[in-house]
Amino acid sequence: MIIFRYLTREILTTMAAVAGVLMLVIMGSRFIRYFSDAAEGDFPASILGSLMLYHLPGFFELLLPLSFFLAVLLAFGQLYMNSEITVLVACGVGPERLLRVTLLPALLITALVAACSLYLTPAGALKNEMLLELQKQKTDFSVLGAGRFQQIGDRTVYAESMSDDNSELKHVFIAERGNDGATRRDDSEPSQSVVRAERAFQDVSEETGSRYLVLADGSRYAVEPGKSASQRLGFERYAVRVSEGQSEASLKDDIELVSTRELLATQTPEAQAQLQWRISLPLMVPILMLIGLPLARVNPRQGRFARLLPAIFVHITYLSLLIAAQNAVASGKYPAAIGLWPIHGVYLALGLWLSWRDNRGGGR
Repeated sequence: MIIFRYLTREILTTMAAVAGVLMLVIMGSRFIRYFSDAAEGDFPASILGSLMLYHLPGFFELLLPLSFFLAVLLAFGQLYMNSEITVLVACGVGPERLLRVTLLPALLITALVAACSLYLTPAGALKNEMLLELQKQKTDFSVLGAGRFQQIGDRTVYAESMSDDNSELKHVFIAERGNDGATRRDDSEPSQSVVRAERAFQDVSEETGSRYLVLADGSRYAVEPGKSASQRLGFERYAVRVSEGQSEASLKDDIELVSTRELLATQTPEAQAQLQWRISLPLMVPILMLIGLPLARVNPRQGRFARLLPAIFVHITYLSLLIAAQNAVASGKYPAAIGLWPIHGVYLALGLWLSWRDNRGGGR
């Protein structure tokens, strides 16, 4: 029991340190991307915290298997460095006993990864998309900034100022380049138009969810390249569609946002590939543990990091093969009935062979 507590503490402590460092790197990179998008006006900075929170399960499902694998290597490597494994073997604690002791924290990590990959990650990804879509449909201009040019689709929008409640733009300018059959007959060349309005506000269609920029008290000028003729249209109200609405059902066209329960009832190649990928992530944990224990066996003069580079290469190839197989299944180039399982079988066989070889050597 003392050995179990000691080894479990060493593994989980090392794993927490490794996962913490990797999490900071990945979250920092994603935060910079989101912050850049917020600075460009794609969404308000106030929702950055929620976006990062919903991404956490997706980070954990990828980081925990790698962190646990490295923790097994580092923790047991330190035990070999200090000759503690030799003492344990002399006391009757062989490689099989060490494997059973390590299996319990491995099952705990497997359960956490399964909860993330099967339930939390798709739910968080869907929440993220719904949150971003909700921001697009809000009836204020929190994602727009006054005094600068911003790109919205194929339009360039500029507003001189904004109302105090962010609900209305003042002195709006819009430049658009695109097809306009009303102002020209030849569709081979794109038309150009400029719209100026005293004020503008947003409106959302209750039927379609589409968002419109409604301009008031202004004029629209349309010209054709290479021609001196132009058209001027004065208006009291002029609506420009900014984005099309999306419901939760339409967002689920992205297979990564579909729940695991719905994937089980879907037989398309994309759904089967996504389902097998979600199952593969927790399945990696015990297989990597089986590989990691023999790889952690080092000579005290080699150092605890002697096997770290080969072990990282094993993990990278394992994950890369799973991703390649998932893409092949999703595209229909590889049968879903076979799927990702042969890759797990190969690495499981590798772990069993390494463990058998380690047992023959007595674990010393």
